[in-house]
Amino acid sequence: MKAFGFTGYSGAGKTTLIERIIPCLANEGLRVSLIKHAHHTFDIDHPGKDSWRHRQAGCGEVLIASQKRVALMRELRGAPEPDLDCLVKMLAPCDLVLVEGYKHAPLPKIEVRRAARPAAALHPTDPWVVAVASDCDEETHLRTFDLDEHEAIARFICRYLALPRRPREHATRERAKRSGAVLRLTPR
Repeated sequence: MKAFGFTGYSGAGKTTLIERIIPCLANEGLRVSLIKHAHHTFDIDHPGKDSWRHRQAGCGEVLIASQKRVALMRELRGAPEPDLDCLVKMLAPCDLVLVEGYKHAPLPKIEVRRAARPAAALHPTDPWVVAVASDCDEETHLRTFDLDEHEAIARFICRYLALPRRPREHATRERAKRSGAVLRLTPR
């Protein structure tokens, strides 16, 4: 699995940019996962629900499964926060792991900047920043993108990481072949 990050200060638009790039990567037939760093306490469960009650009672891990998804929640209970390598190993195999946050992680990343949220640039002091996405002109030797260039950014990531391109039709056909299903993509 290869990883590529997005870094920048809060409010720069990292989440929105990633949300718009993911379909471009998926259309290339890539299996994409994401790790997002939260700087605060967060909860994906709701107070009073069974899994919340089990965590509150002291479970270290609670796994919730349905026909649609599986979610694993792990309480750290004072243990150190897992590093990025450990988190990547928790994921199911995929082609690409996008990482939001983790400003200082040693992985290639795009710095996301927005004129409405001025802040010191990270790329001059972070050798892992390989490109900048911004809504204004940036003074840099790095490759720059407008925040709306979703497909161009997706192509850049694929080229940078030398990811295989399998357009969605081909990827669908390959999955069907592996599962033994008969798939017809053209009308009779």
